Amino acid sequence: MISLTKTFKFCAAHRYHNPRWSPEENLAAFADDHRIHGHNYELEVSLTGEVDPDTGFLADLGVVKALVQQRVIDVLDHSQIETDIPWFANRQPTSENLVIFIWDQIASHFPDGVRLVRVRLYETPSIFTEYDGDLSSAVPTART
Repeated sequence: MISLTKTFKFCAAHRYHNPRWSPEENLAAFADDHRIHGHNYELEVSLTGEVDPDTGFLADLGVVKALVQQRVIDVLDHSQIETDIPWFANRQPTSENLVIFIWDQIASHFPDGVRLVRVRLYETPSIFTEYDGDLSSAVPTART
């Protein structure tokens, strides 16, 4: 199987907060992340499909870039995730939830013959979360 991965970058802010909890409970669960803070995210979108024998390409990168730009980057970049994006109204703006959101925004929009196989999101240089469309796989991974 051949896969192709394209990297994107965006900046966004978020705050972890559970409105059902007291300030002390939020502080205990989320520490300093209960305050609004931001990240310079790096997003990897991995695709698979048949290589076109005429072009030698798996996918038209112009189409891939435009799709991810419109449906993900333009939505998330310079947002405060949990307040600006309705999908997060009742969800924590964690990288675990972000990869599911990103998958949902793009998975069904690639051209015929091109299939999304993985979304990987780096929240910091040392931690990323990846998702392959199966909710049991959305597990954060530390990079050493």
